[in-house]
Amino acid sequence: MLLSLQDISVAYSTRKGPVQALERLDLVVQPSSFVSVLGPSGCGKSTLVKLVAGLLKPTTGRISFDGVASTGARDDVGVAFQQAALLPWKSAFENVMLPLRLKGQPTAAARERAEGLLDLVGLTGSRDSFPHELSGGMQQRVSLARSLVRDPSVLVMDEPFSALDAMTRENMMMELQRVWLDKRPSVLFITHSIAEAVFLSDRVLVMSGRPGRVIMDRAVDLPRPRTLDTLASPQFVELCNELRNLFRPDSPMHANAA
Repeated sequence: MLLSLQDISVAYSTRKGPVQALERLDLVVQPSSFVSVLGPSGCGKSTLVKLVAGLLKPTTGRISFDGVASTGARDDVGVAFQQAALLPWKSAFENVMLPLRLKGQPTAAARERAEGLLDLVGLTGSRDSFPHELSGGMQQRVSLARSLVRDPSVLVMDEPFSALDAMTRENMMMELQRVWLDKRPSVLFITHSIAEAVFLSDRVLVMSGRPGRVIMDRAVDLPRPRTLDTLASPQFVELCNELRNLFRPDSPMHANAA
């Protein structure tokens, strides 16, 4: 599914006056592509997630899916947040089933789908485990399965690995790539990690400081599937350095955009 944001601006009202979070932002995610968004803290990345998820309306501009304007939350958009946000009194399986139960779809086919997704994310033996019995990485796998359970055409992920240790993050990058190659939803992935963005993405979008807007759209042509060896390849390192230089205080592009 084609996701398009055109001339988006978002302003928040605060006690100190209006705050412009996003301004003149344009963004397109092609069907079945993986697009990451990088930007400094406060640039509006989380606001972008809420817009695509239908949890927030833009002050100005248009959000559309396959050319049809978005008017709110959609069943074909899955969301994974920074924290797994699992219900502690429900098992991994029941947490994955939750979106289907809320829609009145606890059918045999739905249960089979939830079990299949737990298998897909490598949690076959943890179906009946509760969140406190799972590691942070395993909890995020449950969250990923839950975000996919309604077979979304678009998956929005808001720094889902930010709370994980470095080794677990690498494992989750590999896991997410494997799941994406299997399901092929359109992905909008928000991250502070340059390496994460380059490893996972077809394209990396760089946002300016507040008010946030896209200042660079960089294609990533590393061959897939990518492996841990990719992280040490000259092409990967060169691309990471190119993006890292945009965030230097003396970067002309960064200074002009901010």
